[in-house]
Amino acid sequence: MTRVPVRVRLTLVYGGLFCAAALALVMINYIIVSNQLSRRVTIRLPLDDLPPLTGDKQLFYFNKQVDDYHETVLGSLVQWSLLAAVLVGLGGLMVGWYVAKRALDPLQRVTETARRLSTDTLHRRISMAGPNDEIKDLADTFDSMLERLDNAFDGQRRFVANASHELRTPLAINRALLQVSMSDGLIPAALRPVRDELLASNSRQERLIEGLLTLALSERDLTGKEPGDLAELAHPSLLAHGLTLPRQFPAPVVGDGVLLERMIRNLVDNAVAYNDDRAEVTVRTGNAAGHSYVSVENTGREIAPAQAARLFDPFIRLDADRTGSARGAGLGLSIVRAIARAHGGTAEARPRAGGGLIVTIRLPCL
Repeated sequence: MTRVPVRVRLTLVYGGLFCAAALALVMINYIIVSNQLSRRVTIRLPLDDLPPLTGDKQLFYFNKQVDDYHETVLGSLVQWSLLAAVLVGLGGLMVGWYVAKRALDPLQRVTETARRLSTDTLHRRISMAGPNDEIKDLADTFDSMLERLDNAFDGQRRFVANASHELRTPLAINRALLQVSMSDGLIPAALRPVRDELLASNSRQERLIEGLLTLALSERDLTGKEPGDLAELAHPSLLAHGLTLPRQFPAPVVGDGVLLERMIRNLVDNAVAYNDDRAEVTVRTGNAAGHSYVSVENTGREIAPAQAARLFDPFIRLDADRTGSARGAGLGLSIVRAIARAHGGTAEARPRAGGGLIVTIRLPCL
């Protein structure tokens, strides 16, 4: 059952109170006037004012006139009182609707602020002014919670970014030392597989650090936004794998071109890396319903819908292997979702009929 909005309930309460007060006033007026009219009053009239009747007929005629007068007064009282009660009730409903709106406006501000929040808009505050009542206490508590969340998220992003920067340098040095000091002419053939494994492990760690840094950067506020087209931004990634758009449809957007190109490159790299023997990768772009989109589809193993939804989580793969894969660090789709959200968009993954995955990114259209 759908709950009745608070504003409607307050309006009905206020209007009902007005109607009850008006009806009570009608009843009180009716009782008072009825009691006054039922009192016996001696009326003396000149004989010339009486009709030409005598005896009981004259008394009957006089009482009838008095009774008619009572009914006329009471009937008029009821009619006009009921009309006044209806008008007062309607006025009460209108006043109640206005008063309810004024009373709920501060709560509406809290709701709107909460609705606009995301990881990159936690700096917003309600900053409600007014008397120190329950609603202001709620707004201040909400602002305090946002302050703590903003500090926590900002600290987390700074830590990841700083750690990534600090770790990239020693990894690059290690790779250079391995390549120079353990070249083919300087080590025995038996140690070359160990050298290759060390270089592969170093490369995986570099990709992991680069992915963490990109993920941290993509979750921050966008400092520069420029017009662009997802179809044009997709060309470098497609050319790198010898792919083309089957048919180019414009997909205008506004955002950070470097991050958007990285987003598409991650989608294409992920589709190529996790393909099967059919080796089919299809990229589509376009715009519909006020959103531009890019969709990447590949062939592959059968994927359950629940598994597809979890692929955007960091370090999640379909296989049980989380650290030994040479194909990636498990951050590709996490970065894709972070970049999409930073641009006010969404990322969706769903299984492809016959095996494989379809990943669709929708961003606000230019």
